[in-house]
Amino acid sequence: MDVRGLDHDGTIAREGALDRVQPAFIPVVDAARSHIAETFGSTRLHSAYLYGSIPRGTATPGVSDLDLQIALHDEPTEADHADAKAIGAALDRDFPQIEGVGILLASVGNLLSELERHDAGFFLACLCTPLLGPDLAAQLPRYRPTSLLARETNGDLARVLPHWRAKAAAAAQAATEADRRRLSRLVGRRTVRTGFTLIMPRWGGWTSDLDQSAELFGRYYPERAERMRTAASIGRVPSPDPAVLGMLIDDLGPWLAAEYTAVHGEKAPRP
Repeated sequence: MDVRGLDHDGTIAREGALDRVQPAFIPVVDAARSHIAETFGSTRLHSAYLYGSIPRGTATPGVSDLDLQIALHDEPTEADHADAKAIGAALDRDFPQIEGVGILLASVGNLLSELERHDAGFFLACLCTPLLGPDLAAQLPRYRPTSLLARETNGDLARVLPHWRAKAAAAAQAATEADRRRLSRLVGRRTVRTGFTLIMPRWGGWTSDLDQSAELFGRYYPERAERMRTAASIGRVPSPDPAVLGMLIDDLGPWLAAEYTAVHGEKAPRP
């Protein structure tokens, strides 16, 4: 893998590996594997994956969260989501070295579908590390840093912003500080990833590092660079300050959504 995150053939290299997991997080990963296998069993579970800073080897104990993708044989049910939530709660309770657990559920059919080929498919093939079961990446193509990939991964920010505004308004009135921090982390990370994929085809590579993504974005949009650095900062260490969240949702966000649509177009609608 070169400095732009590409393999020798110019396709995006898969990031992360189990042997990069730092010692502090090995017990967390082992427990996650056991919980998933015991909860879903072979009848429901096809495979499970890690993603984020833990398999990349860049996690910070007490700050980083644990991110998991679970692929089921069939479409996830309410019971499946409840089971995943219970797994997340147990891991978060038992391991102080993580700050929260995020678990994505999807069916094999959805992950391999043509509609998801350049979104969920790319995510699994390039950003996820196999943890349990057969690796679905073997059934997906190799990806390049193209405008098509940019559009299908993050070309829906304009649709997401109203939802963020509603959650931010509710959080300002009734949510706990922990809820506001979780929201700011979500918004910060998604904003940086959208900013990076906006310039990804011009830069010609891939990174998931928030700080690097913000700095690369700033090369092409220097007038917005400081705001994007703020987004990267709260993506790593979330802030309960509503003014920071407001800046991202009501200032940087609308501009970024409009620029993204102008450059790459809008993501294909999902059912």
